[in-house]
Amino acid sequence: MDTRPELSLFVSILVVLLFSPFSSAQSSSSEAQTLFRFRSQLEYPTVIKAWNRYTDFCSLPSSPALTIVCTENRITELTVTGDKGPPPSLDSTKSAQPFHVSQQSLSSSFSVDSLFTTLSKLHSLEVLSLVSLGLWGPFPSKISRFSSLRALNLSSNFIYGQIPPQISSLSNLLSLVLDNNLLNGTVPDFGALRDLQELDLGNNLLGPGIPSLGSKLVSVILKNNRFRSGIPAQLKNFNDLQKFDVSSNKIVGPIPPPLFSLPQIQYLNLAGNQLSGALPSNITCNNELGFVDLSHNLLIGKLPACIRSNFSNRVVFYSWNCLSSLDSVHQHPHSSCHEEAIAAVAPPITKKTSKNKLALVLLICGGSLGCLIILGILGWLILRKVVAQNSDKSLVRKSVTQKAAIQVPSRLVADNRDMSQGVKLDAMGLPPYTVLTLEELEVATNNFDPSNLIGEESKGQRMYRGWLRDGSVVKIRCLKLPEKCSHQNLMQYTEFISKLRHRHVVSILGHYVDANTLYLVFESVSNGTLRSHLTERQNQEILKWPQRVSTVIGIARGIQFLHTGMVPGIFGNDLKIDNIVLDENLIAKISGYNLPLPSKDKIPKVGSESPYSGGSDNIGSNQDGEKEDIYQLGIILIQIVTGNPISSKKEVEGAKQELERSLVDGPMKLRAAIDSSMRGTFAYESVRNAVEIALNCLSTDISKRPSVEDILWNLQYCIQIQDGWTSSENLSAQSQRFTMQFSFD
Repeated sequence: MDTRPELSLFVSILVVLLFSPFSSAQSSSSEAQTLFRFRSQLEYPTVIKAWNRYTDFCSLPSSPALTIVCTENRITELTVTGDKGPPPSLDSTKSAQPFHVSQQSLSSSFSVDSLFTTLSKLHSLEVLSLVSLGLWGPFPSKISRFSSLRALNLSSNFIYGQIPPQISSLSNLLSLVLDNNLLNGTVPDFGALRDLQELDLGNNLLGPGIPSLGSKLVSVILKNNRFRSGIPAQLKNFNDLQKFDVSSNKIVGPIPPPLFSLPQIQYLNLAGNQLSGALPSNITCNNELGFVDLSHNLLIGKLPACIRSNFSNRVVFYSWNCLSSLDSVHQHPHSSCHEEAIAAVAPPITKKTSKNKLALVLLICGGSLGCLIILGILGWLILRKVVAQNSDKSLVRKSVTQKAAIQVPSRLVADNRDMSQGVKLDAMGLPPYTVLTLEELEVATNNFDPSNLIGEESKGQRMYRGWLRDGSVVKIRCLKLPEKCSHQNLMQYTEFISKLRHRHVVSILGHYVDANTLYLVFESVSNGTLRSHLTERQNQEILKWPQRVSTVIGIARGIQFLHTGMVPGIFGNDLKIDNIVLDENLIAKISGYNLPLPSKDKIPKVGSESPYSGGSDNIGSNQDGEKEDIYQLGIILIQIVTGNPISSKKEVEGAKQELERSLVDGPMKLRAAIDSSMRGTFAYESVRNAVEIALNCLSTDISKRPSVEDILWNLQYCIQIQDGWTSSENLSAQSQRFTMQFSFD
């Protein structure tokens, strides 16, 4: 019998079994082929370059860069994160132009339309996340083919043009994240996406109208766009909304008061717009509202009490408006808000008759009522002064330990994941984090010219001064990598340091890695150290007491970020007045913190290990490091109060004993210990409470040192006392001026 046909059949089956990309237990062969084509279209990024015919896609371990999930052998989730970086910062004054291919994007042969055509063959796909892969081109209308999609994330790419209206057909969509692209034009109606819970369109060129939204949204981020309309009134019905960020647009009109009392609202950022008018004094705030930023708008009147109340879980920014009864140094004159608000929301006045009539009416009324008005104001001011003085005296002085017993949960700290989102505002103003090239660093430092060498540290570390292409000054730190530092450890380390970006920390802006050196690019802060502002008064601005308290609050928030905003936290930091720098707006930033370093390969052990080691001054445990930072913050606070630098343990104990005695001996003794340059700028009770905070931070029993949250609460209490005292002093001065003017007249 001729067995050659059977042998041929056997060989054919064997070849199929050996060389077929997937068995029936794996994802289907058609989906496997789709993924291989997908890899080719993405031009073989590192994270998926190693795929081959034997790769079992449904069994691949998940990582931050790659996740594939299968259900019944069908791919339901595809998450790929590359290293192409976000597009450059967008200038909202420029018109949106078609994107030109750059080094950070895919090649000119790439087609985002073809990519979406390929991915649409994954018919069961529910989650699609393609982040920082250099995708470019207009947003494909073929998005409508992904009918099962529940989450879409295309952030940090170069996709331009309008968001296609077909996206509204994805009725199952729960999350839509398109931030850090080049999208422009009108936004489609999202009201049809009734189940949508997360919407992030930040850092694009979208506008002018804020789109219609579904009422089930939990997070809405529209920051850094071109929106010019008012805040939609429909938001009052958003009972699930926790985060609303429309900062850095040109939104006009009043702020709807119900925003502050939404049942779930926790984070509200309206900064950098043209919002105008006064907020009602009787508005209420949700107790869970942890962050409010109203700064850089055109608001007038007084800040409502519920926003100014010093809850430990509420951070409020309101500078650069025209609000009354606040620090005038950080507010615009009332007239500028009035004029700009009229220009923003009202049509120009073309008739002069109404103005002339108004002047005539004022002239007639002014003659008969002028004296009565002046007398009424005088009486009101004198009465207010008496009430304010009595109110200031009635403030109950509490010790730090007493106030620390009030336990108010801090939602911004409790969840590290929420914290990382919550502190995004605190990185505003910084350029996007960038993975640089050696050529860019050479240009920045003039080929590492010795004249740009700032200094050398231990273990051969060098620091250079440099200039980026936008003209900003940076500092570049060169670190020698351990000889056996694994690629995995290095990847985890660079991911960690890319998150070191905060308003009150000297932040890392980017990095570059070669064979044996890591280059870290830090922001440069050039307005002097805290020491120079306390001691070198001929060259620096003398800090008044409110500015000093704000400085310590900034340091405390920086410590809070280092401890809880990073995973793992950074403890045992070198906190002293020489390592606190102030920017041009007198914002305090911590420099010289305990930056961890990449570690060598380690022998695997049970449990997890950090891929990086501590910095130069490791502390035995996180708790010890946390309490040591609190101790050093107490030393800084003493120097803030006295104006005298401290350089030794002996001087710390001496200053501590003197302040303890002054609290017992009375106001005259404490006033004598306070920096003389602050005379006339502080409320005694405010300084006294600050001294109590400092002494508690310096407790020899570390278990009795307060937490950073308690410190923030009590420092805000100091601000509250100071504000009451300042208002009283201003009323007194105004009363005297009116009296003198009335007498003169």
